[in-house]
This record gives sequence, structure tokens and C-alpha cells, in this order.
Amino acid sequence: MSVSEKLSDNFAIKTVAWSMASNFVLAIIKWLAGYFGHSYALIADAIESSTDVFTSFLLILALRYANKPADENHPYGHGKVEPLATFLVVLFLICSAGLIAYQSIINIQTPHELPKPFTLIILAGIIIWKELSYRYVNKQGEESHSTSLKAEAWHHRSDSITSLAAFLGIGLALYLGKGYESADDWAALLASVLILYNCFLIFRPALGEIMDEHFYDDIVAHVRTVAVTVPGIIGTEKCYIRKAGMKYQVDLHAIVDGNITVSEGHRLAHDLQDSLMEQIPGIAHIIIHIEPDQE
Repeated sequence: MSVSEKLSDNFAIKTVAWSMASNFVLAIIKWLAGYFGHSYALIADAIESSTDVFTSFLLILALRYANKPADENHPYGHGKVEPLATFLVVLFLICSAGLIAYQSIINIQTPHELPKPFTLIILAGIIIWKELSYRYVNKQGEESHSTSLKAEAWHHRSDSITSLAAFLGIGLALYLGKGYESADDWAALLASVLILYNCFLIFRPALGEIMDEHFYDDIVAHVRTVAVTVPGIIGTEKCYIRKAGMKYQVDLHAIVDGNITVSEGHRLAHDLQDSLMEQIPGIAHIIIHIEPDQE
């Protein structure tokens, strides 16, 4: 593993650790504001943030394991643990959505006080912070090609959405006054539905990664472009790419002059491999099959 790859992997772990610390602080703020401000929507928000703290911890463990180098039992590395960890994240989110929905329905049927106006100020600050957090973590996920970082980013987006639902519910309850106290609880119920929708958005790409589904036309094009710049490589035929963690594994058929020796073909394969690894840092493993030019 190169120094740049190690720095990238360590930065991904630090990003999730920062995210976990942020969620921990916000969970405490939401619990206190929800309790003293008589808002179950805020408490529901706090439940999700508390779940996020635990799932962030799981992601840190998964990223550390995924960064382990290949060994005899795992010749392709340990990257597949990352989408598996994402499945656990989705499971915890589904459980928290179910808990929020259940408690919301109970609260809708139970008379209670109107939320306090100060909860709106707290929610406004949380919405802004969580949206900025989403943009930051998602950018890191895009740059590192990490499914789990993108899942972590969606936690922040999910949190900002549920906070927005809580803001609207509390605002409506305060505006309409007595008799509309349950607007806050309906907002929490809506938030649980939005969390479930976000679960699908997180789950789908992770499932595709486990199933080696093809999402990588841009990388295929990049591989083909780099390949023909290597002296002796006439062109490329098949090119398959699969993802493991934050790295890619490539199976490539390269076309060379059919009259060269086996040794020359072997040398060209190594030249091509070295060039691809150098110019496309996200590639961790390459298998190259040499094909003779048919012309």
C-alpha cells in the first residue's frame, strides 16, 4: 500500500470519527431540548443521532479492517467488509425508524403540552450544521470511492431532513395553538418514513458492490485510454472492474502484436500494469490477459 493510499484511508477513518463526535454532541443537545421543550420530534431526532454514534463506531472498525493488506486467506484484500458494515448501518437505521414511528403513534393518541418556541432556534442551527456535514462527508466519500463514507454522509442528510420535519411540525403546532399539539408527533412519524427511504438509498449501492454490479464506465474508459499509451499495447478488449472497499480490481484483456515472444508479451503486461497502477491510484489489483492482434 502506497503512502498516498494510507493517507487516504486514515483520512476516511478520521472523517468518520469527526462525524461520530458531532453526532454525540448533537444527540445530547436534542435530548435536552426535546425533554425540556416538550417535543417528541426532537427526541426522535435524538434517537437517530444516538444510533448514528454507534453505527459510526462500527464504520471505524470496518474501515480499519478493510485497510488491512492482502494475506494468504484474503488475496484480494479485506475491502468487502465495508459494504457489509453498511448493511449493519441500514439495519440500525430501520430499527430506529421503527422505534420513532411506534412512539409517534402513541404520542398522537396521548394529550400533551405544546412544544416550547426555543426548540425552533435549536432545530434551525441543527439543520444548517447537518447539511454542511452531509456535504463535507459526501465529498470525502466521492473522492475516496468509499461506500461506507457515503452511507455516513446520508446519515447527516437524513438527520437534516428529520430535523426539518421536526421544525415544520413544531412551527405548525405553535402557530395553530391549543388542539394541534400532535403536529409535532406527526412530524416525527413523517421523519421515520424519510429515514426508511434513506435506508434504501444507502443499501442499494452497497448491495451492488457485494454483487460485483457494474457501475464503473468512467473507470473502464480511463483504463482503456491509459493502456494504449503504453508502447507495444495496440488496444484493449474485455475490461471488467469490481470494487472492494475504497479500491478497484481490474480484469483486462490487452491486444499486442501476435508475432512477439512470450517473454516480450510478459514484459508488456508488466509495463501495462505498472502504468495503470501509477496513473489510476484507486486500482489495487490488476489481472492482464494478453491477446494477439488478429489483423
